[in-house]
Amino acid sequence: MSSAFEALGDPHRRAILSLLGAGGQSVGEVASRLPISRPAVSRHLRLLKEAGLVVEEPQGTRRIYRLHDEGIAEVQAFFADVWGEAVGRFRLLAENT
Repeated sequence: MSSAFEALGDPHRRAILSLLGAGGQSVGEVASRLPISRPAVSRHLRLLKEAGLVVEEPQGTRRIYRLHDEGIAEVQAFFADVWGEAVGRFRLLAENT
């Protein structure tokens, strides 16, 4: 899980995840939508893949990158747990003031 949060620390990687949220894309497709080079996008995708947030699928001569449902679900569950506790504490505070 810590590698997922390390990967999410970079704004370009977060932007890549946002783009992949709309569906699978090749390196070239992602790079055309970001202000960074294609080799930089490839490095970011490799790190996201190592963190378990992205998977790649070969399609002919291209590799299509998609969000890895299990990796994203783990991060989402972590935030739901943390946020859920914070909301509960806030409600108690608000009701007691």
